[in-house]
Amino acid sequence: MSPRLYRTAKVAAEIAVPIALVAAWQLYTVERDDPKFPRPTTIIVEFRRLWLFSQFDTHIAPSLERIALGFSIAVVLGVALGIPLGLSRLGRSAAMPHIEYWRAIPPPALLPISILLLHSIGNLQKVSFIAFFCVFPVLLNTIDGVRGIEPTLIETARSFRVPPHEQIRRIVFPAALPQIFAGMRTSLALAVIVMVLSEYFSSTNGVGYVLLISKNTFQFLPMWAAILLIGVLGYLLNLLFLLVERHVLAWHRGWRAATPL
Repeated sequence: MSPRLYRTAKVAAEIAVPIALVAAWQLYTVERDDPKFPRPTTIIVEFRRLWLFSQFDTHIAPSLERIALGFSIAVVLGVALGIPLGLSRLGRSAAMPHIEYWRAIPPPALLPISILLLHSIGNLQKVSFIAFFCVFPVLLNTIDGVRGIEPTLIETARSFRVPPHEQIRRIVFPAALPQIFAGMRTSLALAVIVMVLSEYFSSTNGVGYVLLISKNTFQFLPMWAAILLIGVLGYLLNLLFLLVERHVLAWHRGWRAATPL
C-alpha cells in the first residue's frame, strides 16, 4: 500500500468508526423514550444550548484555567526534579520509593485531605490537586529520558570542561525532551480527569460541578451534555498538544528519519 493510500485509509477509518458508533446509538434509541439514555441528536441539541457559548465564562473557562495552571506547574516541577534525579544514582535511590508510593495512591483517596489541608474549595486546592497527580508522568519520563542519554556525550562535555548548567542546557535537556513530551501528554489527559474529579466533589463552578448538579437533580440531558463536553475538551487539548509537539520535536523526527535502523 502506498503512503498516500495508507494516509487516506487512516483518515477514513478515524472518521468512519465514530460515525458508525453514533449511528448505532441513534438507531438503538430512536424507538425508545428513555430519559436516562437519550438519543445522540437530543444530546447535541442540549450541548449546543448549554455550552455554545452561554455558560463558557461561568463553567468552561474556570475548568480550562485550572487545567492550564495545574498542568504547567506539574511540567515545571517534573522537569526541574527529574533532571537532577536522572543524573544522580544516589538521588534516585533516595527518591524513588517516595515517588512510587505517592504515585500509587488514587486521586479520590487524597481529595478530602487536600480540602482539609488547604482549607479551601477554591482554585488553590484544585490547581494543587491537579499539579500533584500530573507531576508523576512528567517526572518519571524525565528521569528515564536523562538516564537514556549516551554516557559518552556527558563524559565528552566534562572532558572539555563544559560547565554543568551548559551540559544540562545543551545536552541533557534536548536529549531527554522526547521522553519529557511523552510524559506531558499523559499528564495532560490526567489533568482533565483530575479536574473533573476535584470540581465534582469540591466546587461551585466548572464542568465537574455541572455534572454533579445534573446528577443530583436528575437532569439527565445536561449530564450527558457535560460528559460530551469533557470528551470534546480532552480531544481538543490533545490535538493542540500534538501540534505543539510536532513543531518542537521536528528536529527529532528528522534525526530518526535520517538514522538507519
